[in-house]
Amino acid sequence: MLELGKGYQVAADQDLVEGYEQTSETYLTANVGVKKLVEVCQHFIAIHPEPLFFILELLVTADREEEVAPGVLTESHRDVYYLDGCSQEVCLWLLEQYGDLLINDGMSKFGFGCHQSQDEIMLGQYNVVTIYSQQLENYADFFAAHEIFQVNQLVTAWDTFSAQTPGKSERVDYQGKSVYDLPAELKEVGMYLGETRAE
Repeated sequence: MLELGKGYQVAADQDLVEGYEQTSETYLTANVGVKKLVEVCQHFIAIHPEPLFFILELLVTADREEEVAPGVLTESHRDVYYLDGCSQEVCLWLLEQYGDLLINDGMSKFGFGCHQSQDEIMLGQYNVVTIYSQQLENYADFFAAHEIFQVNQLVTAWDTFSAQTPGKSERVDYQGKSVYDLPAELKEVGMYLGETRAE
């Protein structure tokens, strides 16, 4: 069974297991248990000795969204923050400092990318990890190194959701801090708001 971060609840979690699938010529999609998420990110960072960036996507707070009726939104948005020009050491430090918070929070997405090769890893909601690369063959053994193996058709939490079996995601605080504290905390080392995009 796939172990989710603390900020997630899935009614049909008995159907979820670790595994990955090649979903296009440039994307791998995986279910990764919460205890492996940090090491998977560390692995990605370690195999990219080039300038990197950190990306953090946060749901826009309700007071900034436009309601069409009380409590009803036509669409939700995310603020997308970047920290550019990171060394491998800085990225590993970010994981050491904030990894437990990021992998357990149910309201955010985060990842790391490469300025030169353009490769990216993103950790989305419900423990869904995506890898983007124009040279996907470089990742043939990436997930297997973490005992996560290829499947013919990956079932993610998103595939299980219905009116009868909804998912639930919520904010998680860790040591008195939430993901919404990170942009201000990391501003002094260069984090900036890149865009606000619709979900």
